[in-house]
Amino acid sequence: MRKYFLLALVTFVSIASNAQGRGIRIGYIDMEYILEKAPEYAEAKNQLELKAQGWKQEIEAKKNEVNKLKESLKTEKVLLTKELIAEREEEIKFLETEMLDYQQKRFGPQGDLMTQKTMLVKPIQDQVFNAVQDIAEAKKYDFVFDKSSDLTMLFAAQRFDISDQVLRVLTRSQKKEQLSKKQQKELEAQERKEDMDNANPDQVERQRKIDERKAAREKLIADRKAELEARKLEQEEKRKLLLEERKAKQGGNKTENKATDKPAEKAADGTAVTTPAADPKADIKAAQQEAREKAAQERQQKIEERKKALEERKQKILEEREKAKKEREEKLKNKTTENKSEN
Repeated sequence: MRKYFLLALVTFVSIASNAQGRGIRIGYIDMEYILEKAPEYAEAKNQLELKAQGWKQEIEAKKNEVNKLKESLKTEKVLLTKELIAEREEEIKFLETEMLDYQQKRFGPQGDLMTQKTMLVKPIQDQVFNAVQDIAEAKKYDFVFDKSSDLTMLFAAQRFDISDQVLRVLTRSQKKEQLSKKQQKELEAQERKEDMDNANPDQVERQRKIDERKAAREKLIADRKAELEARKLEQEEKRKLLLEERKAKQGGNKTENKATDKPAEKAADGTAVTTPAADPKADIKAAQQEAREKAAQERQQKIEERKKALEERKQKILEEREKAKKEREEKLKNKTTENKSEN
């Protein structure tokens, strides 16, 4: 009956709101999910489970004792008098009643287990209630339901689930004293962004595609810059080689002129002595060839070093981009997996 009443109420309010031109805002939480994620609840729950395990062992020990007495009575019944049999049966009945009373005391509807569970959950439920009130007032929700309550929800879109927002409010309130004002503002800004991402998965996908296109453009620009730098280096090396060749030619011309202008040597009798002159052109060509080979080797070495540095830089950039891409894909995959598991 309560379910139909809530459904009728939501339908009525929705029609009234639409009639007035304002859409209704509905959210929901999963109290079981919140309790599982709350660290203080998990710790207290483990302690309570240890207590319950000890109670179960005590009940099992009492049950074994009763079973032994029953087996003993069954074996010795033919040897006992009616009075002793009645006494044994009364003792067994007393122990059975005591065991059942103890079991009811520990695990009954009003037993210790239920009482301590209520005491354990009550403070967290109060915190969740306060957090839901704050979120509903801040984001103008008209209704916030509990998915784990008696209200049956046949379908609920993930974007209306505010359980994670409630958990963040609880966590932030616990860490509030440990964080500075600047850190609190940064944390709130990050939470607002995550809430927007969860509410708009299509927008997250569009942003991912934009980031991928941006990374591809940056890679293309970097490759072009590297190519231009390689061409520039090659042109500089060619220019240097031409300058060195010109200097070598100028030095060879000066040597030839000095050899031509040198006066002929005279013998003792005054006659001119002809000295076989070396071939200046061959020396110049050899010097030029040696200079060209040396310059070419140096240029080739510099080009190789430059290419190696560019390749290493390009490889590093590609590795960093690939790593960033994998991290984004992994984050998106984890978020999608979490959304599917929660649904």
